[in-house]
Amino acid sequence: MSIRRALVSVYDKTSLEILAQAFISANTKVVSTGSTAQHLRSLGVDVEEVSEVTSFPEILGGRVKTLHPNIHGGILADTSNNAHVQEIDAHHIQPFDLVVVNLYPFKQTVLNGSNEQDIIENIDIGGPTLLRAAAKNNACVTVISDINDYEKVAQHIIANTEFTREERKEFAAKAFSHTAFYDSLISQWMHEHLDDNNTPSDEYTQAWEKVSDLRYGENPHQQASLYANPLQHSSIARSKQLNGKAMSYNNYVDADAAWRAAWDFTPETCVTIMKHNNPCGIACAASVEEAYARALACDPMSAYGGVVATNAEVTLEMAQAMASIFTEVLIAPSINNEALQLLQSKKKNLRIIIVESFSTPRTSLRAIDGGVLIQDTDSVNRDADNAHTWQHVAGDKANSQTLADLEFAWKAVKSVKSNAILLAKDLATVGIGMGQVNRVDSCALAITRANTLDNNRNRTQGSVAASDAFFPFADGVEQLVEAGVKAIVQPGGSIRDSEVIEAAQKAGVSMYLTGTRHFNH
Repeated sequence: MSIRRALVSVYDKTSLEILAQAFISANTKVVSTGSTAQHLRSLGVDVEEVSEVTSFPEILGGRVKTLHPNIHGGILADTSNNAHVQEIDAHHIQPFDLVVVNLYPFKQTVLNGSNEQDIIENIDIGGPTLLRAAAKNNACVTVISDINDYEKVAQHIIANTEFTREERKEFAAKAFSHTAFYDSLISQWMHEHLDDNNTPSDEYTQAWEKVSDLRYGENPHQQASLYANPLQHSSIARSKQLNGKAMSYNNYVDADAAWRAAWDFTPETCVTIMKHNNPCGIACAASVEEAYARALACDPMSAYGGVVATNAEVTLEMAQAMASIFTEVLIAPSINNEALQLLQSKKKNLRIIIVESFSTPRTSLRAIDGGVLIQDTDSVNRDADNAHTWQHVAGDKANSQTLADLEFAWKAVKSVKSNAILLAKDLATVGIGMGQVNRVDSCALAITRANTLDNNRNRTQGSVAASDAFFPFADGVEQLVEAGVKAIVQPGGSIRDSEVIEAAQKAGVSMYLTGTRHFNH
């Protein structure tokens, strides 16, 4: 099954000269469309226009060119089937041996910020149809959707040799993957930009494209790769690395958690330090260097080998403070030249990652056995996350500084793995109890860490506490009260809320209920 007749219709003309030379050498009959035909002619190829084959002109501004029985009959005819052969002969349809197609640049048009009409005009219809038809009939047709395969095709054309059935199947699988990816991009764009309600459909598609293979996954025996959302300009997956070793799987996981946590506090300047997907320090301050110092003070021991994220530009002063501490990753929207030069000279292995902007993803996905869980992304910009909407249920009403600390603690506890208890003072964490299987243990851990990680200084006294979910019993509140916590924020909703509130009231501790929770499993 040598290649005697080919259909070529490509938007991207890159490397088309490779095929052109082969077509000329083998005297291959070539059918083509519009600008592709013009380009092939300029390369010396004798081309028959699609409109000559169909006896019908291109119409609707090029929207309809190849959608015709004279084209698709020639692609879909099973030439090993006598009935098919007789039928196309009766209709004067000639079969194709090769179909070469690449598609309108839908992704690039979206990323360029084009208007809706231009984006819609770059939804290719004829191209995917040609690819799918040829891929379906791979028993008889070779389909090429990847420019990188041109050289291999040219060699076969010049040698007048056929591809094996297995090779044609591989090309067909690649073509189906390409059209599936392309259609997924369109579906994704439609839902994200035209569907204001973002209503989940019964069939869910999401396109991803590989950025790189990673050295290994969560553990050395696991393979891993990084894929990115093709329609998102700025993200950790598309970040710019300015220094250090290649990012690992675990680096990406911790960087993502730290990055999201830092941006929960915008427009305040915030620094987060993340370790094993849990914060070991979060702080807001007037300057990024002060925020870093105060985040580090929460748990300097655990910060060793951690990931640092900030929603502000990294300054020389912050870089100087970081220079003496082993850090795996620094992620920020920007870094000034002096800070970059200092860290590059003193911290050659520090991965410095720049992500120009942050956007909260609309959904989060988690794989389970045989499926995927999809949910709205948890955020802290709802009314329930604003202290002025909370219900005051015990103790005196908090003053403005205490209320600010409570709101800070409430936003920060969202980033802690549940069950989570977080202690804060002066817009900085002082003790974090994370990932325990009961809330009492989380309270005890937060208190212990607060009072043992800063030269045994009592940091719980006068602090505030946030709980990511309700207290099922009063014992957790009693622990916090005994440790010196002066105010508590929690969702409420326990059947024993009255006992919990009574414990706070009895101790004279302010308590606020948010009416919502921030589980982070």
